[in-house]
Amino acid sequence: MKPSKRKKLEAAGWKVGSASDFLELSDAEEMLVNIKLSLASKVKELRIKRKITQQQFAKLLGSSQSRIAKLEQADRSVSVELLLRSLVTLGASRSQIGKIVGTRSAARRQRKPARAKKRLAKA
Repeated sequence: MKPSKRKKLEAAGWKVGSASDFLELSDAEEMLVNIKLSLASKVKELRIKRKITQQQFAKLLGSSQSRIAKLEQADRSVSVELLLRSLVTLGASRSQIGKIVGTRSAARRQRKPARAKKRLAKA
């Protein structure tokens, strides 16, 4: 966000911050969320690159199409273990998985700017 826009919003009584500020995530929690987003993004990318439908991938993984859809969206019900198992099933190597986990850029690209929210008046 441009500093001038930020100043205008703050002057108007808005509080500006990131999603992790809003959710009050610790650094460790934010890192886990970013890792999960990166893994999910790579699963979808590899599945599409291999021209496999969600339903076909679900059969390979022994799961359901709806579970694959949740997996690709990094739904909170999906474990990191399932994300890793999915990547291995799609042929990702250890070094590829290590790069995914070690890179912040994939998760950062997906992140949308936080919206400003009006401060609540204290009574």
